[in-house]
Amino acid sequence: MKTNIGSKIKELRKQSGMTQYELAKKLGISASAVGMYEQGRREPDNDMILRLCSVFGISADHLLGKCDEDVSVKKEISEVFDEFTRMLSMQQGLMFDGEPLGDEDRSMIVDAIKAVAALAHQQHKKSMS
Repeated sequence: MKTNIGSKIKELRKQSGMTQYELAKKLGISASAVGMYEQGRREPDNDMILRLCSVFGISADHLLGKCDEDVSVKKEISEVFDEFTRMLSMQQGLMFDGEPLGDEDRSMIVDAIKAVAALAHQQHKKSMS
């Protein structure tokens, strides 16, 4: 499925919980350049595509919309937890049983997921021995 690179950059940036300024800083460019990429007013060159891929931890095929999923990229579970924690903290208006989620609630959710992952890891290690 082919997609516009600008909209893909914007989607990835938002999923990562970054502002245009934060992404620009990681890329070594101006925030306005990031904005131009996202709006399709400017196309990133090959070097910038590689830097974007490095920042987002994806392949060029994924960034360029040549595949739906990037199955070749491997991440440590801690990286996924960090991304999830960042996204969870940025979400406004989250509710749990009709009550707004506070910072402590968000932290407990992340801790619970980490605990389940640790149990799964232990179980996996046992089954491999």
